[in-house]
Amino acid sequence: MRATLLRRHFSSSTYTLPPTIRQLLAPAAVGKGSQTATSTNEDADVTVTGWVKSVRRQKRVSFAVISDGTTSAGLQAVFPNSSLLPKELSNGASVKLTGRLGKSPGAGQEKELLVEDVKILGSCDPEAYPIQKQALSHEFLRDNVHLRARTASIAAMLRIRHALQRELSSYFEQQGFLHVHTPILTSNDAEGAGETFKLAKTAEKEPTPASTPLPEHHDEFFGRPAHLTVSAQLHLEAFQAAMGRVWTLSPTFRAERSQTSRHLSEFWMLEAEWGDLPVGVAGNDHTSGVRGICTFVEGMLRAAVSNALLVPGSKEDIDVSWVSSMDEKSELQKKRRQELEKAILNEERWKIMTYGEAILALEEEYARQLREGGVQFEFKPGWGKSLQSEHEKWLAEVFVGGPVFVTDYPVDLKPFYMRLNEADGDRQTVACFDLLVPGIGELVGGSVREEREEVLLRRMKESGLWDEEKGLGDYEWYMDLRRYGGSPHVGFGMGFERLISWVGGIENVRECVPMPRWAGRLLL
Repeated sequence: MRATLLRRHFSSSTYTLPPTIRQLLAPAAVGKGSQTATSTNEDADVTVTGWVKSVRRQKRVSFAVISDGTTSAGLQAVFPNSSLLPKELSNGASVKLTGRLGKSPGAGQEKELLVEDVKILGSCDPEAYPIQKQALSHEFLRDNVHLRARTASIAAMLRIRHALQRELSSYFEQQGFLHVHTPILTSNDAEGAGETFKLAKTAEKEPTPASTPLPEHHDEFFGRPAHLTVSAQLHLEAFQAAMGRVWTLSPTFRAERSQTSRHLSEFWMLEAEWGDLPVGVAGNDHTSGVRGICTFVEGMLRAAVSNALLVPGSKEDIDVSWVSSMDEKSELQKKRRQELEKAILNEERWKIMTYGEAILALEEEYARQLREGGVQFEFKPGWGKSLQSEHEKWLAEVFVGGPVFVTDYPVDLKPFYMRLNEADGDRQTVACFDLLVPGIGELVGGSVREEREEVLLRRMKESGLWDEEKGLGDYEWYMDLRRYGGSPHVGFGMGFERLISWVGGIENVRECVPMPRWAGRLLL
């Protein structure tokens, strides 16, 4: 009873911040005598803080567009008396404006602010300000990464990230998942690729008290080598064994020197794990095993992206992002946008094919290219070889013409934790998938996890994780998850920046993250 009363007290007396420009411009954002909206037909006294995007001075009346970053549409401020417009009010300056919000008689905006009082919060030299009205190159903005969120395209990208995170969180909540926070520092390499950042102390080492036994690696801060995580998966599996259905969206790190438009050294991964029926038990290919994960991932992306595409605020940001990306490739961009909307909004299920079927299609295409002397793959496809980016894009864009799940890769191409399928002759595969989408290539990867202790141990030995003296060492706890009540489970990981790239029509993932880091570049 007391807890209920406390909740009621706090909910009724919670402090509410003044409305943002996005809230003021919403359909029901104007109310007489209040800064919260009740009617679009009545004027309201409001106070707005933000920074100036542009100023247009005229003899009798002047105009300025004010942004606070909450919407792609700035608020037009009207100064009925140009003498009210301070000289310090210029592009980039921070201001506080008070006035009447009402209907705009001009075209291009439904509402405008009739300014009655102006206060300059932070001046800005318009001549030195790097963010000018003319087009600014990606390289220039990367060099001014601390300011680039003030541009329309990057601001739209940040709001798209917010919208998709919100929609994904809602989807997982509806599916009964628990959001958990996994460690950033780890002693293992979940992918086994050796592309981890190792931590090293920079401060002077403090002497260890004589009464404290020195750890094996006494020169290491944690007593053992520590790395920045490349994936939350292994830790997420520990949570899954206790909590059932879990997911996370967290930063991950790869020490790879790739300079492609698809790679970053610091990026965000959405990962999920949940219990699954043993292979063959469900009797329905779409509810268990690899096909069950594919069905879930397709449902997740359709739900999250369709809401973002259809909700007015996020739709406007997506439109801005696509328009910002349209240059000499505008026709290709229009095609990509149509492909995105078709994939998300049409009811036709996404295609599923095995790795073997994909290789067969690629080999036939490669042979056709040789015969006809046309544009050829740089890398010759073949069984047991990794699918290169050019192969992935051809499968999604040409062969299928939309998203496609490629399943059951050869065991040698995938990590130790993926469940072994029944052998097909000498072609041993694992129960896994990659989701390939047009314009991006691989977006999501996942698998059935190997729950059989003896099989997992053999796979870990084959992967070099077994030491004759120490056994599994730092991975012993992972085997415990199978020894102590382990059950069949599945999971996947999705590069969040690649999702932003797909939804926002952004060619390079360096423009899909607020402050990009890659080999040779670390600003701020």
